[in-house]
Amino acid sequence: MRFTFSDEQRAFQRAVRDYLEKECPPQHVRAMAGDESGRSPALWKGLADLGVVGLTVPESYGGLGMNEIDLVLILEEAGRAALPEPLVETTAIAASLIRDYAPEQFQKDWLPKIASGEAIITVSPGAGGPVTDAHAAMLMLVPGERGIYAVPTSELVLAPEASVDATRRVFSFEGSSQGELIAPNPEASEAAFDRGAFATAAVLCGIADRVIELAAAYAKERQQFGKPIGSFQAVKHLLADALLGLEFARPAVWRSAWSIATDAPDRARDTSIAKALASDAAVDACRAALQVHGAIGYTHEHDLHLWLNKGFALSAAWGSAARHRDRVGRIVLDPS
Repeated sequence: MRFTFSDEQRAFQRAVRDYLEKECPPQHVRAMAGDESGRSPALWKGLADLGVVGLTVPESYGGLGMNEIDLVLILEEAGRAALPEPLVETTAIAASLIRDYAPEQFQKDWLPKIASGEAIITVSPGAGGPVTDAHAAMLMLVPGERGIYAVPTSELVLAPEASVDATRRVFSFEGSSQGELIAPNPEASEAAFDRGAFATAAVLCGIADRVIELAAAYAKERQQFGKPIGSFQAVKHLLADALLGLEFARPAVWRSAWSIATDAPDRARDTSIAKALASDAAVDACRAALQVHGAIGYTHEHDLHLWLNKGFALSAAWGSAARHRDRVGRIVLDPS
């Protein structure tokens, strides 16, 4: 059994990192936070051309034909860049759900559009919202008791909701909550939740990695009593603890990717463990980074807040750490 990523997977990760460092620097994230739509068609098209958006779309429909094991490293890079694009909703959840559960004609209608970057599809974590990026999406997938419904966003009345992260637009919605039942299978709704939790956990790992990196760099530069604050034991321990939390979470997220990709029997358990650990790791890393930076970390003038806000927002998205620990407990105590 292979327990490491392949050279090709790591090379793709590096290519995506290089692209995002060039096309999605902090200045771009700031601009999107203040933009009316909060979205960049050029960046989304660039990600599609790179193969990122259509990564989980079969090759026969113009995608790369890869799975969550390939995707997990790319989602980490999205977190590192604080990417303000709906990669989780469109690529990690919607594309894979349509691939695995939707009728062939529905796949033909939508998967090529996803792969080319023409279509953004969002997913509701529950009837009524809140839904991320519904204003930019052509279609919304709504999991229900019978399965997954597809609803054109043009048929919905969207209401903006407050969000900690200005680059993450969240909406409640009213209107047709039924739409077309594209996956008449209750398991599909559970799969949607697992994919959302897994993908968000992977992004959170990238966020944690980035804020620890920012804090470590600042600790080397900031002087106190004539010495870099990074030389003080308290600061070392603070960042070491944050890094330890991330290193515990990362393998769990990778295991979740494998469980989803292989449809393992323990998929739900593995995914909830991953999301709980990643949520905690990101929150702890954000708090540690803020403490290292001090008051400047609170300000909008400093780049740190771009990752702090996203980390705090995503820690609760697709289930908080407490919710997923409760889910793990129920699975373990009552496996039936």
